[in-house]
Amino acid sequence: MSAETADSPVPAAQPAAKPAKAWRMPLLVRIAAVILAVVSVAAVLAPLLAPYGYEETNLLYRLKPPFWSSQAIEGHLLGTDKLGRDLLSRLLIATQVSIALALLGTLIGAVLGTFLGILAAHRGGIVDEIVMMLVDWQAAMPFLIIALAVLAFLGNNFYLFLALMGLAGWETYARLTRSLVLSAREQGYAVAVRALGARPLRLYGRHILPNVMGPLIVQLTLNFPQTILLETSLSFLGLGIQPPLTSLGQMLGEGRDYLLTAWWLAVLPGGVIFLTTLSMSLFGDWLRTRLDPTQR
Repeated sequence: MSAETADSPVPAAQPAAKPAKAWRMPLLVRIAAVILAVVSVAAVLAPLLAPYGYEETNLLYRLKPPFWSSQAIEGHLLGTDKLGRDLLSRLLIATQVSIALALLGTLIGAVLGTFLGILAAHRGGIVDEIVMMLVDWQAAMPFLIIALAVLAFLGNNFYLFLALMGLAGWETYARLTRSLVLSAREQGYAVAVRALGARPLRLYGRHILPNVMGPLIVQLTLNFPQTILLETSLSFLGLGIQPPLTSLGQMLGEGRDYLLTAWWLAVLPGGVIFLTTLSMSLFGDWLRTRLDPTQR
């Protein structure tokens, strides 16, 4: 062995890299994720999980309590309502209807707001002013009042009701998308794509929109609970989903007259609404902190 080799220092052992903890969920967020998973599975498989038809009546078994009561009857785990309909079956179908309406409404609002935000940022001038004026107008008006007025004048219709769900919250996406696109257009990759002569559809659809999608997805998770609450509020007031179809808000409205004699008719759908919206809010807030490096 040469002297140079003997005298050369031995490199120190590198410490083992610690596993990344950026996406580790707190306990409360894990519980929220489990609740959302259970609600999602129940909503998707509601017709298969329901032990009875949600319209199937039996007046001999009306207002029977859930399984923990001594007066409960076999086969009706969560009891029955005023017409003897199985509450578990109705709760599953109501969850499916409310989740589907809220999801469709949120997606419609997200697509509409994102499109208008990109349009305002791209065109500028009078188009930008008109879009932002509409955004400010809707942000200043309580949307529940707007929905009540529209349903009162135009009548109750499922597709009109779905359109109202889609119009709820679009202004948030429009304002957010406009600011993100204006910032992204000045980035090097966007300037290079424009210099190469790319058309606006290719520029925004293939390059800019994928790079600003993170905040928009987070906003979607934060708007979803608000859409559920809007649907349940209108159905609770009798202006949303109409019989024979059912929803969580409609079940809550039907059960308010029996709070002293059959409290489970209102408490059970109210509990599903509360847990779903709270869990989605917790998960969306956690997702925002993970995707936004300034809040980590």
